[in-house]
Amino acid sequence: MAEFWYLLTWLIGYSLFIFLFIQVIYLLIFSIAGHFYVEKNRNSTDQYSSFVIYIPSYKEDAVILDTAKKALTIDYPKQKFHIVVIADSLKKETIAQLSEMPLEVVEVSFEKSTKAKALNKALDVNKKEFDYAIVFDADNVADSQYLHQMNQAFAKGYQVVQGKRTAKNKNNELAILDGISEGINNHIFRKGHRVLGLSSAIIGSAMGLEFNLYKKVLRQLTAVGGFDKEMELYLLKNKIVVGYAESAIVYDEKVQKVEVLENQRKRWLSAQLNYFKKHFFSGFTELFTKGNVDYFDKVFQMALLPRVVLIGVLPIVCLLSLFPGNGPSLPLSILLLSLGYIAIIISVPREFVNKQLFKAILKLPLSILRIFKLLFKLKGANKTFIHTPHGEINDDTEKK
Repeated sequence: MAEFWYLLTWLIGYSLFIFLFIQVIYLLIFSIAGHFYVEKNRNSTDQYSSFVIYIPSYKEDAVILDTAKKALTIDYPKQKFHIVVIADSLKKETIAQLSEMPLEVVEVSFEKSTKAKALNKALDVNKKEFDYAIVFDADNVADSQYLHQMNQAFAKGYQVVQGKRTAKNKNNELAILDGISEGINNHIFRKGHRVLGLSSAIIGSAMGLEFNLYKKVLRQLTAVGGFDKEMELYLLKNKIVVGYAESAIVYDEKVQKVEVLENQRKRWLSAQLNYFKKHFFSGFTELFTKGNVDYFDKVFQMALLPRVVLIGVLPIVCLLSLFPGNGPSLPLSILLLSLGYIAIIISVPREFVNKQLFKAILKLPLSILRIFKLLFKLKGANKTFIHTPHGEINDDTEKK
């Protein structure tokens, strides 16, 4: 009996260590690679492609008017881009004000709203043809040169390009942590991946697709949650490479309230788990029969712990190694923690390295606990549309 427990604890201890070690090394490799990213300006073009910008807006009366106004001011030939606001459950007065702007308003109503449904409805209504389609969230504000930069990126031959989404606001510690998380994602899953020849991860907004491909892909999407993940898996399974345009900047409102953060992360985590289960076996099949590394890599990413949970788990592993047992030794656990923290620290965007960062770090333990608890509350979350409200930025918000 004693031998059984010895073997069991040994297996559990080293299985956990190996799982965490693989994740840490994965992050470290792409974190280092991200520092070698250089945006190439070759194959630039003087030709102006045509764009349609879709902005789904579900109960976003607080921000959509400002978003629409600012989208109209993007510095690009006016005859070459068209804006479509998809009004889902907006107030009548909001729709009236949108209708006065030089853009298209598509009113939609669903028993159960989803982003995929809204975008598909806009396709049904809009019969015009464009070169490329762009998707924004209702709170997104594009840099004035956004379309110019996307135009240059598409001129390099990509069918799909992800722009750089970055923080619009840094007005409290939670918003700062959310902005840092997005910046780390940009570094590891976009810059780092492109350096090593893999596709950039897409986000769900600030991205663009060749218009005919967009129409084809969108008709395949049925996601309630995880619209971007479903799209990404479809693209990668069909070996369509996703480019990254770091200079195509879109500012995104970061969450400022704990309850909003929890709802948002719950939606993300549920979608991640759902798509991991659906694509686990096909990921290996695609890798070994078709050499589809991009698709397998995306499925592998879905098996990773959320970084904020990883930050909390690594010190616990070190503490457990202090007790007599059959798990990894303390030096191995310290090595694991060091490599994990190095991978994350070197991926933090420079603009966040200031006094505010250290104040935000003090809020990190509570965030770790909350996200960890969410891992046990995911049942059914992917079957319900969970809305993230915007437009409640305080006056002291720092905007770029």
